[in-house]
Amino acid sequence: MISIIRDEEDFLVCEKEEGLDFHNSGEGDGFFSRLKSQYAAENPGVRLYPVHRLDKVTSGLILAAKSTEAASALGDLLASGGMEKVYVALSDKKPRKKQGWVVGDMQRSRRGQWILTRGKENPARSYFFSSSLKPGLRLFFVRIYTGKTHQIRVALKSMGSPVLGDPLYYASGPEADRCYLHAWTLKFSWKGQYFDLESRPCRGALFEDLNLSGEVLRGLGSWPVRP
Repeated sequence: MISIIRDEEDFLVCEKEEGLDFHNSGEGDGFFSRLKSQYAAENPGVRLYPVHRLDKVTSGLILAAKSTEAASALGDLLASGGMEKVYVALSDKKPRKKQGWVVGDMQRSRRGQWILTRGKENPARSYFFSSSLKPGLRLFFVRIYTGKTHQIRVALKSMGSPVLGDPLYYASGPEADRCYLHAWTLKFSWKGQYFDLESRPCRGALFEDLNLSGEVLRGLGSWPVRP
């Protein structure tokens, strides 16, 4: 059962669990197919359209629009940086810097991976704060200003702190019960209404022990304007 946390006139706000493909795959129906079937059962005639997606290993907030016009407008809002989208991640590696921009073009590599380059033709833009939770475990808050494939996973790896449990970018890392990356908050204005949405991760032993709070993030700093 897909968790729908808000049902608005133009869109749904849902929670995706980790380990589920967004699209259909050889493993069966993906997140979006399941959502459409579930919603249509109680709302016949309403069609849903994807606004953005999450990687299979990532959990958290995701939007689905109820029209092509809403999908396009929400997608533009996200692409322009008008939607504040923040993720939380854990790593057992200390980054090369505690906070700051990670900006660069992304290039395909081997085995389905991407790498961050020094190019700036069409760069991925992310900003992060981090703090130590205990020796060998660090918390990251990451805001994305663009929506590139594997953007946060590649950004943190480029900082020397691959996401704990990431099967693609930290395959040699310690065993973990999940990939510790979660789409935590979404904040945006839509037709005169301000939406401040949050999804606390509910799966993963290390996430369960984590007291996520906006106060923690505010103590680290404020998000910069997109460069």
